[in-house]
Amino acid sequence: MPLTGIEIFKLLPKTNCGRCGVPTCLAFAMNLAAGKSELSACPDVSEEAQAKLSEASAPPILPVTIGSGAKPLKIGGETVMFRHEKRFENPPGLALLISDTMPSSEVDARLKKCKDLQYYRVGLTLGSELVALRNDSGDAGKFESLASHVKQNSDCNIILMSQSVEALAAAAKAAADRKPLLYAATKDNVDAMAKLAKETGCPLAVKASGLEELVELTNKLTAAGIKNLVLDSGSRKLRQSFEDQVIIRSAALVKKFRPLGFPTIVLPCEMTDDPMKEAVIASIFVAKYGGIIVLSDFNGESLFPLLVERLNIFTDPQRPLATTEGIYPINNPDENSPVLITSNFSLTYFIVSGEIENSKVPTWLLIKDTEGLSVMTSWAAGKFSADVIAPFVLKSGITDKAKHRKLVIPGYIAAESGGLEEELAGWEILVGPREGAHIPAYLKAWKP
Repeated sequence: MPLTGIEIFKLLPKTNCGRCGVPTCLAFAMNLAAGKSELSACPDVSEEAQAKLSEASAPPILPVTIGSGAKPLKIGGETVMFRHEKRFENPPGLALLISDTMPSSEVDARLKKCKDLQYYRVGLTLGSELVALRNDSGDAGKFESLASHVKQNSDCNIILMSQSVEALAAAAKAAADRKPLLYAATKDNVDAMAKLAKETGCPLAVKASGLEELVELTNKLTAAGIKNLVLDSGSRKLRQSFEDQVIIRSAALVKKFRPLGFPTIVLPCEMTDDPMKEAVIASIFVAKYGGIIVLSDFNGESLFPLLVERLNIFTDPQRPLATTEGIYPINNPDENSPVLITSNFSLTYFIVSGEIENSKVPTWLLIKDTEGLSVMTSWAAGKFSADVIAPFVLKSGITDKAKHRKLVIPGYIAAESGGLEEELAGWEILVGPREGAHIPAYLKAWKP
């Protein structure tokens, strides 16, 4: 049974140091009890207390890591039903299905899609993380060969899907160091799959014909010491599958029901033959509450919207997206090119940089760290005023790149021009447009 906040507080060091992110140990204990913090945030907790608190401090939905090396996929670890309550922790992984009955040319083409279908947006590279290898042939040798080929020719994390424990064992051996997800333990093979999961150290998917059976299987597996589990309720009808996702999430978070406290896997690829309908179904589970979503194929026109949806939902609403502070050369600028400055709110950066690119005018763009706030908001908060802009400009290194001393500031902070001329001796401060759409015309008329 989970400990109460007061019971947890009694085991904490009571230093009220604030290094955990909240001012008092009591507040931290209450967050732990509510599943809103992790015990690792406390730097002074004793080993004895840590052992006692491990169950209470574990997220209600346990995190599971698939893969190893530079790009492992972490799913689960969620603590809230709705993003506005706090934030969602780990975005769902998108998987491309590959069958061992496909010709090698098709396998390679799909692996190439995983590599090529990546998109740069708001300073991030968006793409898929998984390939799901399915043993449609029933041949353990062919499945092992496919796993080996994918391991050697792709850095994607791997899901191994087969009804044969022997085929899974062979493929898992071929891709052992990649720590693939083994799919799946069922009521008919649970003992053999538990043994295989222990031997390989790989995470294990659990597939049932309903939630009651799923609970029985997870109880049996956790009693055997296996906790890296991913749940499949078995439904392949949209409505039932959606209901299962909501029930699993609410049981784990609201009821603290540990047998369902694991991330899930959903398979839109088995729910329809229509690619666009499949994408729509996938979009539903990005929001509620798939941990892994397996698609029959990747196409740019359907994958990109899913990636953007995932980015929007799994962005921390309390932390604005921000671009790294620094100098951004656009259109190959030289020493005579104009110098503009703006805030590091990602949307501001991409609007301004996009308009500069459209102008075809070589330009230096200075990005000042405003903690992710927009121009007006950061100015009102005192984070984009003359006394903070001037030191940044002088230390940025722009004086080594541009021989002139003219700085173009956003029109919305025109009031700072006088202060900047005082702070930046020898510089001419120019007031640029208020709107991004007017930047191209302004730049084309600019003279050094």
